[in-house]
This record gives sequence, C-alpha cells and structure tokens, in this order.
Amino acid sequence: MPHKMIEHIEQSPNGDDYREKLVAAEHGLRGDTVGITRIITLILALCWSLFQLASASILLLDTVYIRAIHLAFAISLVYFNIPMIKISGTSWRWDLRILLAMNRVTILDYLLGIIAAVSALYIVLDYEGIASRAGVPTTRDIIFGLMLVVLLLEATRRVIGPALPIIASIFILYVFTGPHLPDFLAFKGASLSRFISQMTMDTEGIYGVPLHVSATVVFLFVLFGTMLERAGGGNFFIQLAISGLGRFRGGAAKAAVLGSALTGVVSGSSIANVVTTGTFTIPLMKKVGYPPEKAAAVEVASSINGQLAPPVMGAAAFIIAEYVNVPYIEVAKAAAIPAFAAYAGLLWITHVEACKLGLRGLSKSELPSFWSTLKEGLHFLIPICMLLYELIIMQHSAEMSVFRAIVVLALIMLGQPVVKAIVHKKSKRKALKEGIKTLLLSLSAGGSNMAGVAMATASAGIIVGCVSLGLGQQITSSWRSCPAATSSCCCSSPLWRACSSAWACPPRRTTSSWRP
Repeated sequence: MPHKMIEHIEQSPNGDDYREKLVAAEHGLRGDTVGITRIITLILALCWSLFQLASASILLLDTVYIRAIHLAFAISLVYFNIPMIKISGTSWRWDLRILLAMNRVTILDYLLGIIAAVSALYIVLDYEGIASRAGVPTTRDIIFGLMLVVLLLEATRRVIGPALPIIASIFILYVFTGPHLPDFLAFKGASLSRFISQMTMDTEGIYGVPLHVSATVVFLFVLFGTMLERAGGGNFFIQLAISGLGRFRGGAAKAAVLGSALTGVVSGSSIANVVTTGTFTIPLMKKVGYPPEKAAAVEVASSINGQLAPPVMGAAAFIIAEYVNVPYIEVAKAAAIPAFAAYAGLLWITHVEACKLGLRGLSKSELPSFWSTLKEGLHFLIPICMLLYELIIMQHSAEMSVFRAIVVLALIMLGQPVVKAIVHKKSKRKALKEGIKTLLLSLSAGGSNMAGVAMATASAGIIVGCVSLGLGQQITSSWRSCPAATSSCCCSSPLWRACSSAWACPPRRTTSSWRP
C-alpha cells in the first residue's frame, strides 16, 4: 500500500543519505562529514544556534558584535567542511595530498578557517580602537581586512559556486580601476585604505544590512523549519496531503502539490522541499500512471514555490523587508496571493493532465486515514499557529515571533517522546534522553544549514559596499546629466537610468513608426 511504501522509503538508509546529500548541497556543507570533522561541525553548529537564540532573547550585544560572531561561525564551518579542491588524490605525491587532499579537509583548510574566523572577529576584538580611528585604518587593519575579503570570497566559492564571488570581484575591480575607465564608466574610485575601511570597519560593507538580516531573522526562521522537519512535521504534511487528496482523479499529483505547499510553509527552501516531498510523492505518482518525467515536473514545479509560501519564506523576503523598511508580515501578505495563485494553477494543471492520461484516484484501502493522520500530527500545527498568531494578531517583530515559536516547538520535541513512552508504558527517562538528543541534533542541523546563506549575504555586502563607495552616485549623476532623458527619450525608462551624457539617446519610437 502507498502509505507502507512511504514508510519504507522514509526508513531506507540509502534514501536518508541521498536526502541529506541533496539538502546539504543547497546549504553548502556537503564536504567532509566523517571522523573528527563531523564532531567539530556538530559542536560548532550547535554553539552557533545557541548563540543566535541567546542573542534573540537574553544576550544583549551590539549589532556589530552579533554580525561579526555570526560571520565567524559561518565561515569557520565552511572551511572545516569543504576542501579547497575536490579531485582524486591517488595519483598525487603524499606531500601534495596533505595540502590538496581533495575529498577530505586538511590542515590547510583548518588553518584557513581559523584565520578567517579571527579576521571576521577582528572588528570585535579591537572595537574601541577601530571606532576611535574610523576612516583611517592602520597597517594591521588593512592586513586583517584584506584577509577577510579574500577568505570570504573563497568560502563563498566553496559553498555556492563561483558566480557570486566573480560578480563581487568585478565590483571590487571596478572600484580600483574607476579613474582609468572611459568617460561614461569612469568615477573617482577609492584607495586601498578607503576600500578596507568601508568593507571591514563599517556597517556599509560586509557587516551591512544583508548580513544583519541573516544574523537576526533568517537564521531563526531556518532553524525553525529545520527543527520542525527533524521532529517529523515534514512527513506529517505529506501524509496529510496524500490521505486527503489521494482518492481523487490524479490524486497523487494533487497530493504532491498540496504537500509541497504545506512543506513550503515552514521550509522556505526549494531544494529541501523537493527532497522532502519528492522522495515520497514521485514514486506514488508513477504508481498511479504518471510518466516519470511528468511526475518529476509536477514535484519540481510545486516545490519551487516553497520560497513564496508564507510565513517562512526565502532569505530574500527578509532582506526586502529590511531594505524597504516595512514589517515582514507585509512582505508575507504580498507573497500570499501569488503563492496561492501558483498552487491553484498547479492543481488545475495536474487535474487536466490526469484527465488526458485517463488516470483514476487510489482506493480508500490504499490510503492512510485522514483523521488518524491529522490526530497523530496535530501537535505540529501548534508552533505554526503560534508563529502566525505572533505575526498577525500580536503584530510582534519577525524575530520575536519566530523565537517564541521555536520555544514552543522545542517543548513539543521534548514532550512528544515522553508522552509516547507514557502511553506505551516505556521508560520515561530514556524517552526524555531521546527527545534531548533530537533537539540538540536539530539545533546543530539548523546551524549547518545557515552556512551558505550567511556566506551569500556577506558577499552581497561587498557589492553593496562597492556601490556605496561612489558607484551609486556615479550612476545617479550620469542619469541626471543626460540631456535627452526626458519623456520623449527612451532613457526615461528605468531600464536606461545608467545612460550618460556621452551616449546618443535616440528618440522614443511611437506606435505608428514601429516595425517588427
């Protein structure tokens, strides 16, 4: 029966390993996860989660301290997990394998991780000195700043690939070569000391708004989703969707859409959504007659919208709220309509496809009981309702709302095994130990899952800092100085605001003069 098949897939060690690898591939920590590295990662990620929870509740620290410590945890996790080069080391000399040892982190990676963490914490270690000489960095400031920029870009490359580091490097190059570029691209540029001061000694560079959002709000939401998934909430949503829609025409595909929507509510991650729900729903869709490619397409199309489904959305939603200076709940409200429309459209498409293929729903005997499934997992809805209550009814900040939801979820994770032990007359002490272990592992997993997001936001801060150094004003002044930038000029379009007076702006085409 499908529900037995689902349980079998969930308990399969190979399936668990595959899911873990795919989720880790999105968040970055997909490298060396055995031996001493695994222990270091667990402890470091757990300490990171505990620090973030403390900073959101009882720990009163300056925001710069929180950002720097957040970055130090993230960058050290990356270097302690992902080696510099990943190739087979069998054909290399032993001395080269020590430095490049391919699929395992090496002494060099540990040293780089320690140096990167110290460079990230330098603004904390010498906070008073940096504040007293703001804008006039010493030689030591420049050395630590350069190390942080270089090691941050390298860590970002290891986690999410070369695209973002290349873009950030182009902006950095533009800052130093600005005076030597053609007129319409040229600007005064910046010296090395000015660049380092902006990037690593101020809150307009690496320690800017993107990293602030990552260190305060995004971390807690990612942690909330990870804890709920580890507690069994993801499987509950899938089972609930299948039991409710499986009997309808093409019900397996409709269950995949609804299951992805429910998982996206607490995940905010497209890849994690695919891995969590697709492991169960794709075989089920194939079982009822969907071609493999269509089954995969339905799952991917459903899961990709997980970043839009409030209340837990992708990291971009929190950055939007911070830059636009609106409450996060307003961004969530704006995303609710397109998310609902997307899932409604997918439900209709799956119905049409089922009609074209002549598919039928599953029999009642093949499906888990809806009410039994709902009863068994009803407690997973409590933290979600708590989060919505805090955001919508009490109108608290996103940080406070998700923190309280995490506290409720932690209590549920500790109490759930104890209640089961009481019902089945088993050892309550052993059940409590199991709950504590699950809670600690989920906290560690939440920290590990944040490494890629933290690196991306910190590297984005480099781009923002380069724009703040003068590039933004140059773009604005070039637009304002364009004599043809009037209502009759194509340059009045927002897409052309970077045009300069050196460009020849053609007149706007009218409908009568347009030819395809």
